[in-house]
Amino acid sequence: MQLENILTNEMQLGNQLSLCVAQNRRNDFSILLAMLSKDALDFSQFHLPQSDPQSFDNKDTNLRLLLGAATEQKLAPSEYNMLIGKENAKIIQNQGIDQFKLMNCLSPEPLAIRDDLSHINSQIIDNCELSVRKRIQSNDIQLSQNQMNAVDFYNQLQEPKLYEPLTLLQA
Repeated sequence: MQLENILTNEMQLGNQLSLCVAQNRRNDFSILLAMLSKDALDFSQFHLPQSDPQSFDNKDTNLRLLLGAATEQKLAPSEYNMLIGKENAKIIQNQGIDQFKLMNCLSPEPLAIRDDLSHINSQIIDNCELSVRKRIQSNDIQLSQNQMNAVDFYNQLQEPKLYEPLTLLQA
């Protein structure tokens, strides 16, 4: 059984699952089920027609004040500062760890280094399933693999000139 694409939903299998059940091929059935995506968004019954996205106002300060929530924490700095660790070390050394904790509570440091919403760490991508990786890396340029001519390669291996240096070493 050869599959050309990554399996994401059972519609790609066609009637392969029912054939495996009818022919009592339990191994093929379990392999096909294991190869399907575990993400519910990939299931065929969840592919609904697209609707217009609604715009929501995430920066509603009145709601934040009403709920008594703190100010919004920055996700990334406006500009990258490589000396922030050195500055933090000075504060800890001069004023103590309690002062550093207080300063961090009053004005917390950003959670990420980059201010790029589309950047995903490569370790996170490597830890994802194959279908998720394909979805994330769909914009990446795929290098075309060079096709090898097996007949010419085999003919080159049959030439005696290729083995002459080896015969000189054995003598």
